[in-house]
Amino acid sequence: MTRRGSTWLATIVAVMGSVSVDAKVTAPAGATVFRLDGAGVTYALGVDDKGYLEPLYWGPPLGTKDPLGTIDPARSGEPVLLKAPGELSGFDPAGSVTPQEYPGQGEGLVSEPGLKAVFADGNRDLVLKYRSHRVEGETLLVELADIHRPLTVVLRYAIDPETGVLARSATVRNGGDSPVRIDQIAAAVFTLSARDDYTLHYLTGRHAAEWQKKRIAVTPALTVLESRRGSTGHGNNPWFAIGRDGATDEDHGPVWYGALAWSGSFRISVGQDNLGRVRIAGGFNPYDFSWSLKPGETLDTPTFYAGYTDGGMGAASRAFHRFQMAHVIPHGDRAKLRPVLYNSWEATAFDVTERGQEALAEKAARIGVERFVVDDGWFGARDSDRAGLGDWTVNRTKFPDGLKPLIDKVKSLGMEFGLWVEPEMVNVDSDLYRAHPDWVLNFPGRPRTEGRNQLVLNLARSDVRDHVLNVLDRLVRDNDIAFLKWDYNRNWTEAGWPEMPLADQQRVHVAYVRNLYHILAELRRRHPSLEIEACSGGGGRIDLGILAYSDQVWTSDNTDPADRLMIQDGFTQAYAPAVMMAWVTDSPNWANTRVTSLDYRFLSAMQGGLGIGANLNHWQDADFATAAKWVAAYKTIRATVQRGRLYRIAPPSRDDGTSATMYVAADGRQGVLFQMLHSSMWRDNPSALHPQGLDPARLYRVRMLGDGALPEGMPRQASGAFWMNIGLCAPLKGDFVGAAFVFNAVD
Repeated sequence: MTRRGSTWLATIVAVMGSVSVDAKVTAPAGATVFRLDGAGVTYALGVDDKGYLEPLYWGPPLGTKDPLGTIDPARSGEPVLLKAPGELSGFDPAGSVTPQEYPGQGEGLVSEPGLKAVFADGNRDLVLKYRSHRVEGETLLVELADIHRPLTVVLRYAIDPETGVLARSATVRNGGDSPVRIDQIAAAVFTLSARDDYTLHYLTGRHAAEWQKKRIAVTPALTVLESRRGSTGHGNNPWFAIGRDGATDEDHGPVWYGALAWSGSFRISVGQDNLGRVRIAGGFNPYDFSWSLKPGETLDTPTFYAGYTDGGMGAASRAFHRFQMAHVIPHGDRAKLRPVLYNSWEATAFDVTERGQEALAEKAARIGVERFVVDDGWFGARDSDRAGLGDWTVNRTKFPDGLKPLIDKVKSLGMEFGLWVEPEMVNVDSDLYRAHPDWVLNFPGRPRTEGRNQLVLNLARSDVRDHVLNVLDRLVRDNDIAFLKWDYNRNWTEAGWPEMPLADQQRVHVAYVRNLYHILAELRRRHPSLEIEACSGGGGRIDLGILAYSDQVWTSDNTDPADRLMIQDGFTQAYAPAVMMAWVTDSPNWANTRVTSLDYRFLSAMQGGLGIGANLNHWQDADFATAAKWVAAYKTIRATVQRGRLYRIAPPSRDDGTSATMYVAADGRQGVLFQMLHSSMWRDNPSALHPQGLDPARLYRVRMLGDGALPEGMPRQASGAFWMNIGLCAPLKGDFVGAAFVFNAVD
């Protein structure tokens, strides 16, 4: 690459003064270079001589006086000013080669814009330049403005001192006297310096096959991760990670990663620009979206969280898990551990009765369950999925005296009580729809396409939002409900909002999700002890937006224990095991008819938040004894699994017979290694598994989870260094078998 083409980083020197490298934000008044530092990460940006805000650096920590670039030898080692690049060729004007931190769609920009707008006179040229900056607490705010029009953008930056995770977002404001149509807006645009060996990691899949890991080269062919479904969707998750081919693996190498905190239609694009730099942009999906920004009005984006590590994919996920547990999930580090849960769906489906649920509750309590959840079928005229949805009143045929007798029974057995709800949906055959057919997403005179025999309520409407909130508030207030399983079982079609002026109808994509967040936040405020699980046919709406209001998430409708190892491995690339629910259900499994033992099913499900969804009415005494053993064993390691550090010792794959996952408590005093065998051949001799994350100098006593006997010849006690360097292995044989080793520190 010519010097002219690489001037964005190679011609700047910025001496940062005497501020400590541990400082979170360095942006003194009058400065033209700003940086954020935290947990071994430096992020820097600056203003060039033409007023553009340019990305300067994102990676391992720099010293406070380190130059962000090179010294110009022609100037006797003096720092050079940040120079905006000029025209590269007639095909590459200056606007297309300037690496802007948040570009407007104008002046020849050919890469992804941060903002695309149409002014009232039809002008579509938007050039954003630096106007001012300030620091508020631990947040850097940089204001950009169009070169002529009164349209401004405020960029927000913060960095977590414990993990180095950045939080970025943007707010656009119309300071003029005419509306401005916003057609595309990103929460953030990130830039990586030019290289040809970047690889993109992302998560994709479909219903009951979510969280499939993919890896492709980053090239000038733009890769777009998106949902056009109205929600996050099963197909692509709003998470990415970028490493370097041949340098990045599970335990080594640079990784840049991030996730958009948005539960609606989203778009994240990744690709090389015309000079080989990698550009990552993410925000609302511009598909079917526009926002008529009125005079004086502002539009806020979601937050785009992003981080860097030089410790490989494993270190990236562990840092992101810590960040989520501390700053995203409700109550943060004070959040309680996920209780062992029983859900009645597979036992009863819609055939819900008071007596039947009480009988299941007695059986669930017998094995140590702590939370009993009644699934679909308890309300309205709900005998199938064709009727009753939207009518959140107790079915008095099934529960003659309401839910109180069942709740009292469940509590007398030492368990909390929970209910399944699907508040955003309605059946045509329901009292709610008959009273308010206009409350659903629709285009007048067009078909109303049903999915699972239901339509989507338009939460963007304030009357619909308030109705849903009030119904749920009354349900929780009038019953001693500790937990709601909040489901969402279809995607959008006919996404119309006909009551709004034409220019504002496509706001529905943003207003809907904002009102969903409002309902969840207000419900939690009114009922501080209430817990909520986010579910959408499994993992169809899991993201950092919904996680801010959800104590746990339903990972996938696919509960086959072997498939779940793959699904859980993909999930934890992006999201914390602290919120990941995993169930023990019946065998053969409904998803693939695979037959597995109850022991294997428990060992798979115990690698997250443990739940049980099997039909306990079909269990024998031996099944109850096995389940009680594993539930009791799980409670001895629950804190480590849910709140510890995750190490993927041998990630599950279709090509390997063995997988292994290890969890280590934050204080290092306990570790749990799960070894799972998919299949074996005669005289297989699997290699030793090497635990990670233990304290090398500390002594650990090892035992088998579930009180099994240790393999012959294995020491009962040794140092962390011994276990991690020598390793260990259970002599597993057969198909779909597993074992778990527990390491407890010896005082």
